[in-house]
Amino acid sequence: MVVVGAGIAGTACAAELLRAGVPVEVRDRARVPGGRMASRRLDDRPVDLGAAYFTVDDPDFAVVVRRWQAAGLAREWTDTFLAYGPDGRREVRGPTRWAAPGGLRSLVAQAAGELPVTLERPVGAVGPGPTVDGHRHRAVALAMPGPQAARLLDPALTEAGRVARGQRFAPVLAVVLRYPARCWPDFHGAFVNDHPVLTLVCDDGDRRGDQASVLVAHTTSDFAAAHLSGPEAAGPAVARATAELLGLTGAAEQVHVHRWTYAKPVAGPRLDGPGYHLDDEGVGLAGDAFSGRPRVQSAWLSGRDLGRALADRLTAVG
Repeated sequence: MVVVGAGIAGTACAAELLRAGVPVEVRDRARVPGGRMASRRLDDRPVDLGAAYFTVDDPDFAVVVRRWQAAGLAREWTDTFLAYGPDGRREVRGPTRWAAPGGLRSLVAQAAGELPVTLERPVGAVGPGPTVDGHRHRAVALAMPGPQAARLLDPALTEAGRVARGQRFAPVLAVVLRYPARCWPDFHGAFVNDHPVLTLVCDDGDRRGDQASVLVAHTTSDFAAAHLSGPEAAGPAVARATAELLGLTGAAEQVHVHRWTYAKPVAGPRLDGPGYHLDDEGVGLAGDAFSGRPRVQSAWLSGRDLGRALADRLTAVG
């Protein structure tokens, strides 16, 4: 069978299938695995451009995280953020946020390294049968945001197509700001409320643990939507907003903008049972949209559970 998408959900799905003895191939159109847990090397260091961190409260996911930690791939970062709003700034505590010294993509890359993954191989269409680009397979799993899956599925022919089309995602711009030196007060990350441009700013040097003079800002969906056709042009406005928020006197010497058209699930099927979809045709969908929350853990659980359901079905029929 085929898993389309080499992000955290797709690799978790494929790992369960292989564990059950089901032959599987993972395909992705990108050059590297990772999905929305994306990192990019800038000035020879990784910067997280997708998910800012992850949290853990599921015991099964905690086992995976501890393995990452033991291998030096993940580290506990902080349980304390700042929160900016109309009433000023305050400190807020929450669950422990985890980060990755090599970037969050390194966690997916580690999982993908143990799987049969084919990169730079886009899929054009998934149909009943199920078929992938006209070739019949025992089952197909699409581990990606619903709007992307919907482009591969005909909603008139597959139930999965109708489910995927019902999912809605909001866009975000992630903006990397590199400064000549660290010029801000000590902080880990900051939630920004009721702001026209910003929703989150993270100290990437603190997050990564190397104290590099790099911040990463995430924008509001409305601001991102207005700049989807030309995201790089939004960089100066995000840099100004970040400087005003943190009281910075120095200017960023490098600004890099990454566009996420489908960043955060905002609407779609909220299932009371399994956090995935699997129809009678053998077409499955996995991802954080089924929890309604943009969380790494939610995506991993969705992929893992879809993998188990597919393995149960495929091994039962031989």
